Amino acid sequence: MLSRSELKEIASVEKKDGYFVSLYLNVDPRFNKKGDYVVHLKNMLKNAAESLDKDIYKKVKDDLGKIDKFVLTNKRMFKKGLAVLSSSAISFWREYHFGIPVKNELIVDKTPYMKPLIDILDNYQRYAVLLVGKESARIFVIHLREIVEYGEVHTADVPGKHKKGGWAALAQNHYERHIDYHVGMHLKEVIEKLDSFLGGEYIGRLILGGSDEAVSMVTGMLPKTILDKVIGTVKVEMFAKGPEVLAKVEPIVIEYEKNKEKETVDALVTGAMKNKNAVLGLEDVLHALHQQKVMKLVFLKELKASGYSCNSCGYLTVQKADPCPYCKGEMDMVDYLIDLAGEKAIGQGARVDVLTEDNEKLREAGGIGAFLRF
Repeated sequence: MLSRSELKEIASVEKKDGYFVSLYLNVDPRFNKKGDYVVHLKNMLKNAAESLDKDIYKKVKDDLGKIDKFVLTNKRMFKKGLAVLSSSAISFWREYHFGIPVKNELIVDKTPYMKPLIDILDNYQRYAVLLVGKESARIFVIHLREIVEYGEVHTADVPGKHKKGGWAALAQNHYERHIDYHVGMHLKEVIEKLDSFLGGEYIGRLILGGSDEAVSMVTGMLPKTILDKVIGTVKVEMFAKGPEVLAKVEPIVIEYEKNKEKETVDALVTGAMKNKNAVLGLEDVLHALHQQKVMKLVFLKELKASGYSCNSCGYLTVQKADPCPYCKGEMDMVDYLIDLAGEKAIGQGARVDVLTEDNEKLREAGGIGAFLRF
């Protein structure tokens, strides 16, 4: 899973005299009806071969071939977005599979092209899960519906409760206070490490898991800066594996993101009504896309529309027009206009939010809208 620490590691790779090939490929089936991403890749590879300096091309030819072969033979691994960073000169290879589409780019340079990776970390919510017990704790990160365990805190000297008899029973209360003291010190250490981790990885939301007692104890000790990030709690066994943890906390994540979707639509509709860098309705969105003004495209998952597409400049419209009013190219009728709009937005580096829940307010406004850059 992509993380800040991994980006730092990539940035610190010794560059020497070699070159890196960085590929970002939109493999989302919705925007690639017939596996069109293969065609896009071939075009980018051909352009690289034709435009690169001959000496540079010789240095990256193996990388380009390796990437080409990887894409052609690993289609079943793909989700919606693919990133590959390669440098054969230093035996360097990184691949990332994302649950979101990315803009098609192939960059050859002396350093890896990392901006899209940084954007993904900055723009898509990451969740931490603290699984806490009285003797140990585990930290997980959920990003784009994937979960990875990042670390464990274990305090070996926390004494356990056991039955006492005879004269020792008189010291029972003192012994329990002794246990509570060690548990408190353990939880204090957990919180300190959690705080450092959350800050270092720029994680905005936190879910607490474990027994009711342990969760209650740690909640009471959390500083406000961390407590404000908590979006829910869940009962999970300390020995649970990653997929089990994900299954337990995913309903909390889905509900939170559902509420965020509602907030997004509210802000979109309000902005459009006030004419403040937002538009609603398919025709206005398509016009903004043609002007490359879209910062974030938002539409309902089930939305479909037919219209026209210029086979020369890519102009999209719901209105019948021939020739294209911008370049005089030929206009083709298409029945997947929304998909083309999404593909165009991604190609311009805009974020695309496809709402999984039906939102009445957005549906009444045409089912689609966009936040604008200016």
